[in-house]
Amino acid sequence: MTDTITDFISTLQLGDVPPEVVTSAKQSLRDLIGVAAAGTKLPASRITRSVAAAQFGGQDALFLFDGRKASPAGSALANSTTIDGFDAHDGHPLTKGHAGCGTFAALVAFAGNGAAVSGEEALVSLIVGYEIAIRAGIALHASAAEYHTSGAWVAIAAAAMGARTLGFDAATTHEALGIAEYNGPRSPMMRCIEFPTMIKDGSGWGAMVGVTAAYLAREGFTGAPAATLTETRHSALWSDLGTRWRMLEQYMKPYPVCRWAQPAVEAAASLKRGHAFEAQDITGVKVRTFNAAYKLHVAEPRDTDAAQYSTPFPLAAFLAKGKLGPDEIDGPILRDETVLRLSRSVELIDDPRYSKLFPAERWAEVEIALHDGRVLKSEPSVARGSAENPLSEDELSAKFRSLMEAGGVGERAGEIDRFIAGIEQKGSVEPLLTLIGRPPAAQFREAAQ
Repeated sequence: MTDTITDFISTLQLGDVPPEVVTSAKQSLRDLIGVAAAGTKLPASRITRSVAAAQFGGQDALFLFDGRKASPAGSALANSTTIDGFDAHDGHPLTKGHAGCGTFAALVAFAGNGAAVSGEEALVSLIVGYEIAIRAGIALHASAAEYHTSGAWVAIAAAAMGARTLGFDAATTHEALGIAEYNGPRSPMMRCIEFPTMIKDGSGWGAMVGVTAAYLAREGFTGAPAATLTETRHSALWSDLGTRWRMLEQYMKPYPVCRWAQPAVEAAASLKRGHAFEAQDITGVKVRTFNAAYKLHVAEPRDTDAAQYSTPFPLAAFLAKGKLGPDEIDGPILRDETVLRLSRSVELIDDPRYSKLFPAERWAEVEIALHDGRVLKSEPSVARGSAENPLSEDELSAKFRSLMEAGGVGERAGEIDRFIAGIEQKGSVEPLLTLIGRPPAAQFREAAQ
């Protein structure tokens, strides 16, 4: 399969890609930019950008919405961490993680100022990254004993994108992929679920490893074969590369919290649509869901990282505020007594019916008890935004604009949106990188700090 994979990486052209995949790539690109904008206000992003600027500075790869630049490896670390820090980015159910976070960071890292990269090539490179990342993630989960973070397999995709951008032959590409897989951060994901902090999904380290692997391979560094790509047991997974587009199987999040918590929010939303009640009317909430969502148990998160990896808190925030956006997982909301009371009242139930269906399907049902004696029970619910129940273009556009506003760069949303809509016609992506590299207005930066 190695020849098939390296050929796909180096030779894919936009004409080989179905229109619906092109549309999906554009939607993901826009979505990731919005998530990055909102993510820049979080401490994890600020800290990582500061350290990356100090330790990896001096070159021309940009930090998103920052104004500073660094080496490609430093840029990949900072930008992927910024996106990963604000858990609103796209994902794939079978990888139990996120391909776009690290692949977009790799695209920016290798692009420099963007003058030498056409819009068409940027789009194709991103698609290559997604297709490699998703398959590598599925293969790793099928062969590794422990559930690893996205960084473990995003590293392989970042190296693949570097191999394409730097013009590697098949042999050098093979080495880059092997270096990336061997050194990719096989960090245990459930430890982050148990102790939600800034470490998140390992995507920053994965992107940095993959970018560095490409440059090492260019200089003649060698690596062991990438087992997730070359072992016979994975051959069926790679045999349809270029004919089955895994990118179309992704979900787009309506809310900036862990995907596992979102079926419960949708179940609660259905009850709010069908019944009249307020937050103060609620005496208790029961959530029946799958085991992974059951483990998102933090009811009183100390910070936004913990709030995003919780089932009770975002559910309570939604019930109290009627929405779940940036303001409902960060800032004063974390000390809101009404939300905290509701969050503490949530009882999570590990339902084997739903655990058996995970990860391909994620279900939850919610039961809300009210002071007047009523007990409202939802139907079993799934999260919106999957390939089976996608968000509309209007919803995706509204989400993008909301995230840009949250990052203090809302005035650029229209221009970025228009550029991406016709990106395949652009001679270079330099104008786009200028838009997403420039920091927000000074007054917003001061408020955020």
